[in-house]
Amino acid sequence: MQKKIVWLALAFILTNALHLKAQYAASDSTHKRWFVGSSLFVLLGNTDTKNPPHFVQLNIGYRITGKDVFTIEPKTWKYAWPNGIHPFLNDAYKKPEEKFPGYVREFGISLSYQRFFHKGLYAELNVMPTLQNFYNEQNKKIDNGFQIFNTYRVGYHIKLFKDRVFIQPSLAITHRAYHTRLPDGFKQLDDKWSKFIFGEPGFHFGINL
Repeated sequence: MQKKIVWLALAFILTNALHLKAQYAASDSTHKRWFVGSSLFVLLGNTDTKNPPHFVQLNIGYRITGKDVFTIEPKTWKYAWPNGIHPFLNDAYKKPEEKFPGYVREFGISLSYQRFFHKGLYAELNVMPTLQNFYNEQNKKIDNGFQIFNTYRVGYHIKLFKDRVFIQPSLAITHRAYHTRLPDGFKQLDDKWSKFIFGEPGFHFGINL
């Protein structure tokens, strides 16, 4: 049910986005330069009782121009199923036989660049190096790792409340571009799945400063 709600909400917002105020004109020098925000999935994901991510994310962004935006995103989360399983479209997600013999806790800082093309439509490249801690089912740390996790995103920027806040519904391709060897038990399950996930929904929000 939660999956259906997310997809329906994204479809509704994207359908109506063109009727709302969008991104800033390239020649507009009066727009707010700085903003802070996060992801709606920080709130939704942390309500999950089966695979709670204990997800924390803070977005700190700067608009160089009305069309060029850089953001830094410190974040941390944990997961117990391989990242290659689509969390919304693949029934293997959360199946007991696909679960790691423990979980992974990651700490990362994303660097992203957004380029706006038409009104609020944008493309984004997000590169995130992360440190990984591997824990067994007894909650004991067994190994460390490192990963580079990329996100290729297309979305729409929507201004709300006289541009005090904004939302950005999006769809993304995620790519585990590099990671060190996973511990035994984790590796065998992870190797079964692609390094890419296509069509992962996103929903960022922010406050202009």
